[in-house]
Amino acid sequence: MKSQELQLKSVEYRKKILNVIKMANAGHTGGDLSCIDILNVLYNQVMNVSPEHFTDPGRDRYVQSKGHSVEALYVVLADCGFFPESDLETICRYQSHYVGHPTRKVNGIEQNTGALGHGLSVAAGMALAGKKDRRDYRVFCLLGDGELAEGSNWEAALTASHYELDNLVAIVDVNQLQITGSTRDVCNTDPLDKKFEAFGWAVRHADGHNVDNLVETLNQTPFVSHQPNVIIAHTIKGKGVSFIENDAKWHHRVPTDEEYAEALKEIENQKMSAINFPSAFTHFKKDTL
Repeated sequence: MKSQELQLKSVEYRKKILNVIKMANAGHTGGDLSCIDILNVLYNQVMNVSPEHFTDPGRDRYVQSKGHSVEALYVVLADCGFFPESDLETICRYQSHYVGHPTRKVNGIEQNTGALGHGLSVAAGMALAGKKDRRDYRVFCLLGDGELAEGSNWEAALTASHYELDNLVAIVDVNQLQITGSTRDVCNTDPLDKKFEAFGWAVRHADGHNVDNLVETLNQTPFVSHQPNVIIAHTIKGKGVSFIENDAKWHHRVPTDEEYAEALKEIENQKMSAINFPSAFTHFKKDTL
């Protein structure tokens, strides 16, 4: 898929996320919008996984440790054909499997997540199994920067380094906000790159909203042989909607009818920008990554 196609996918995904959250009257709007470009690139350009081969032992695996941003994952899985898009209309409805965190009852989801800090441990176990079974699949795990205050992440990081899991790729969605405010104020984990390096990981920075930069960085894994990989993806919480961006109150909030209409209008305008000015989708200067 070409760069412009990926950019347009991200625009459509943002519209669908807002639609899903509005229909369900629930959802983690800010985090969904910050991580959607990452999911777009993973599923449409990088990972070797599809609905037809989801039970193939050689498929790539994806674990969404920041499970509260499940609406973004549902939207991408539906678009990739793991289940009918009409299923999205049932999110948070009575007896629906499409609940507010990932569950294996939904086709395409590898692991139940939601209790923050568990996903990286599971992903490390999958990666270790791949090494033991002499398979060449990769395991990708998306974490939130606020989630890294959970100590279990660092136990998993230490274990992954010990077993030299260079088939493991952690991606940290660094939008610098969590439910109660700035991650630096709640529990500062900076500098993340130095911390992961100290645990034996190979570290790269990426613009989490630039599809070309994400594709390039993800396709370079493993960065260093025998070392697990981590990509520090610099993002903006609520990316794509001006009044949602960088506002902690949108960690979990449903837009009003007026806000919903305005948000869709803003995102639709980005569609024209993606068509006419594709280079405008670079949000972080390269020398700052």
